[in-house]
Amino acid sequence: MLFQRLYSLIYYGNESSPNSHYEKFILTGEVKCIDDEIPFELPNGWEWCRLGTIFQTSSGTTPQSNNPLYYKDGDINWIRTTDLNNGILRNAEVKITEQACVDYKLKEVPINAVCIAMYGGAGTIGKHALIQFRTTINQSVCAIHPNIDCSSKFLHIFIQHQRPYWMDFAAGSRKDPNINQLIIQHCLFPLPPLAEQQRIVAKIEELMPLVEQYHKAQSELNKLNTNIREQLKKSILQYAIEGKLVPQCEEDGTAEDLLQEVQAEKQRLYAEGKLKKKDLTHSTIFRGEDNKYYEQIGKEVVDITEAISFDIPNNWIWTRIGYLFAHNNGKQLNKSNSVGTLMEYITTSNLYWDGFKIENLKSMPFENHEIERYQAIKGDLLVCEGGDIGRSCIWINDYPIMLQNHIHKLRSYSQLCTKYFFYIFYLYKNVGLIGGKGIGIQGFSAKALHNTIVPLPPLKEQERIVEKIDDLLDQIKC
Repeated sequence: MLFQRLYSLIYYGNESSPNSHYEKFILTGEVKCIDDEIPFELPNGWEWCRLGTIFQTSSGTTPQSNNPLYYKDGDINWIRTTDLNNGILRNAEVKITEQACVDYKLKEVPINAVCIAMYGGAGTIGKHALIQFRTTINQSVCAIHPNIDCSSKFLHIFIQHQRPYWMDFAAGSRKDPNINQLIIQHCLFPLPPLAEQQRIVAKIEELMPLVEQYHKAQSELNKLNTNIREQLKKSILQYAIEGKLVPQCEEDGTAEDLLQEVQAEKQRLYAEGKLKKKDLTHSTIFRGEDNKYYEQIGKEVVDITEAISFDIPNNWIWTRIGYLFAHNNGKQLNKSNSVGTLMEYITTSNLYWDGFKIENLKSMPFENHEIERYQAIKGDLLVCEGGDIGRSCIWINDYPIMLQNHIHKLRSYSQLCTKYFFYIFYLYKNVGLIGGKGIGIQGFSAKALHNTIVPLPPLKEQERIVEKIDDLLDQIKC
C-alpha cells in the first residue's frame, strides 16, 4: 500500500468560505481548496474521499514465463489485464505454482476485490472486474481490496463510471498511455452510507437487464436505419446510372456527341505533344443484332456481353473510364527520393468518401518536372488504388495537393460532370463491381481503372442526375 489510511480528509466549508470543498492532509496539516476537482454535488449524508484513503491497493508481478517451476501443474490463480471483462470475473485462465508466489513475493488478492488494468494502451486502460475468487495478479493490474465500510459492488459500479476519465487522462498524458496506483488512489470517490450503497446496487441490478435490452434494441434499430439508408442510397444510384432517375431530353444531344468532343480534345493534346499516340486509342461499344454487346478497337471486335450489367437509354453509350479521363498514380515514397522541394502529400489514409483528413500531413521531395504529374487540383477525382480500393473523393479545395502512389488522379479530357463518376465509383464499390486483383496485397491497378466500363449520358443529363441524387441523399439523411 502506497498511501496510509486516512492520509487526507475532505470536508465542506469553513468560516471564510462556507460553500467550498477543502482537503486536509493528515501527515503535513496542509489544507487546500479542491473546488476545481469536485465533479458534482453530493446528497446529504454522502462524503467525498480519495480511494486511497479508505481502500488498500496492491499490484503483482509476472513470474518468468519460460520456467516450468512457476507454471506447470500450478493451482494458484493469476490475473492479467486480458482476463478483465468489465463485469464479474469468476475464474482465471492462467495458474501459477506456490514456488512462483514465494520467489516473486506474490500476495493473494481477496474475494470481492476490484481489479483495474493500468497498462496496455488506450483500449485496455481501466478495464476492470469484480473478483469472485482468491487470486494473484500481475504488474499491469491494480487490485482495490474490499472494505467493510463500502460495498464492493458499489465500488465496481463507480469504477465503471470512472473508466472513461482514466482513458482520457492516459491518452493525453504520454505517448504510451498508462495509469498507476497513485492515480487510482488519488481518485475522488463519492461515499454514501453503507445501507444506501446496498440500495443503489440493488436498484442498478434490477434496472440493468432493462438497460441491456434497450441498448440491444437501440443498436438493432441504428443498424436497421443505417442499412435502410445505405440500401436507399444504392437504389438511387442504381436508378441514376441506368437512366431511370431523371427523364431524357432530346435537346441534350447524345453521349456520342460528348465522346466526339473528348476525342477532339485528345487529338489537340496529341498535336501539342502532351499525349502519346497510344492515348488516342479509341473503342466503340455497341449492341449487335443478336442483342449482345461488342467492343471494337481498330478492326478487332470482341464480345463483352458479360461485362455489361444492365441496359441504358438509347442516347447513352457504354465506354471505359480511361477514354474519358487522363489518369496516373502519385509518386512512390522510397529512400532514394531525396532531390527536390519538400511538399506535403496525401495517401489513402487521408482520402474518404465524404472528404479528406489532412491534419499532420507528411512531406517528401518533388522535383520541378514531377509536380504537374503528381499534383491534384480542384475538380480532380481521386481514387484509392490500395487500402479500401476504389474509395473515391473529389478534390474541391482551391489549392493543389501532391499525391502518393497508392492514389489515382483522374482529370477529364473534356467537360464532364465529375461528381457523376464519383457516384459511379461509390455504387460499383458497394455492389462488388470494383474488387482487388493479384496475390497478397489487393489493389485497383491503373489498367483495371482504365478498363472500368461506365454508362455515359449527355453532359446536361449528367448534371441533372447529380442534382437529383444530391437532393434525394439529403432527404434520407434526415
